[in-house]
Amino acid sequence: MPLRTNAAVLIAGLSLLLPGCSGKKKPEQAPRPPAPVVVATATQRDVPVLLRAIGTMEASESVTIKTQLSGELTKVAFKEGQDVRKGDLLCQLDSRPYRAALKKAEAALARDLVIMKNARENYGRYHQLVKEGIVTQEQAEGYRTTAESAEASVAADRAEVENARAQLSYCTITAPISGRLGVLTVNQGNVVKANDSSLVTINKLTPIFATFSLPEKDLAEIKRHMAGGRVVVEAEVPNQPGVVEKGTVTFLDNGVDAATGTIKLKATFENSRKLLWPGQFVTVSITLSVRKNAVVVPSQAVQTGQQGQYVFVVKPGMMAELRPVGVGPVYQGGTVIEKGIQPGEQVVIDGQVRVIPGARVEVKQPGSAGPAKAAPNGAAAPAPATAKGAVPGA
Repeated sequence: MPLRTNAAVLIAGLSLLLPGCSGKKKPEQAPRPPAPVVVATATQRDVPVLLRAIGTMEASESVTIKTQLSGELTKVAFKEGQDVRKGDLLCQLDSRPYRAALKKAEAALARDLVIMKNARENYGRYHQLVKEGIVTQEQAEGYRTTAESAEASVAADRAEVENARAQLSYCTITAPISGRLGVLTVNQGNVVKANDSSLVTINKLTPIFATFSLPEKDLAEIKRHMAGGRVVVEAEVPNQPGVVEKGTVTFLDNGVDAATGTIKLKATFENSRKLLWPGQFVTVSITLSVRKNAVVVPSQAVQTGQQGQYVFVVKPGMMAELRPVGVGPVYQGGTVIEKGIQPGEQVVIDGQVRVIPGARVEVKQPGSAGPAKAAPNGAAAPAPATAKGAVPGA
């Protein structure tokens, strides 16, 4: 048993001495290559301070066309989706029954006019005979009553004629407003009922309204700007980046919605190009003021970590520095930096995942595999023109 223990100790000792006697050194680790990045230069410019919200477009006027009569739809004078002017013919109903009713009313009026004329003449003669003492006053009063009754019949007939004319005019349906027509819901040849279902809807698109809500904390600022004059609103046209329509605030609701803590506003846009459409969702913005000489970097430069938001800054010697920053509003692809960045500093806008704070970086042109041309004296490479262009207004 002692022999086995001594052999184990001897083997263990030899295993510790052999590496030291081999004469070989552990290979050194290769230096980490510089991380490839794309940079842009922080710029200084004026940035508007905006209130932004999601709004819904509404037609400035919308009319649903219904028939005021029952009858056959004999003519449709428009195409779905076309623009019409006020007074343009839209539809025609069968007018024959209503023309007959008008002629009947006119005939009744003509008859009663003759009766009224004779009654007045009879009353006039008997009134004169009363003065001459030939007939009694009671006899003359009977003719006066007959004349007055005839006059009432004529008044009723005239009302019937006016009503018949109105009914006949309802057979011709014209556009009550200028605008764009929607879908025709009843085809020619169908029999329609009065005030039953709509035939078509007309929406007025010029001008057009945008309805949106803003937090109640902004109410005082909005009221102050409205009291000072025209408040300009911009609406971003959906699916057309960079295309905006300008309008003005024309309505401020008279109360705050207690459930949401917001207040409703309405803006009016001329919409002469008809880029905005009823029912669309748009992003609207109100410019309250302008921040002078703000430091702006491309929004993709701003990263978020456990300690907050930060930016990688490329220092002289191509060293990366993680710089905590305070950010302000975002405008047209750029973010205002409240603190942490000075104008002219180089910030990383692409490749942040490979950057280690304090390590070297290699500035590359956007979309290329090769490094950008280094600046003299070890200064950081200038931002490529396309990267600078990422900052709006640079």
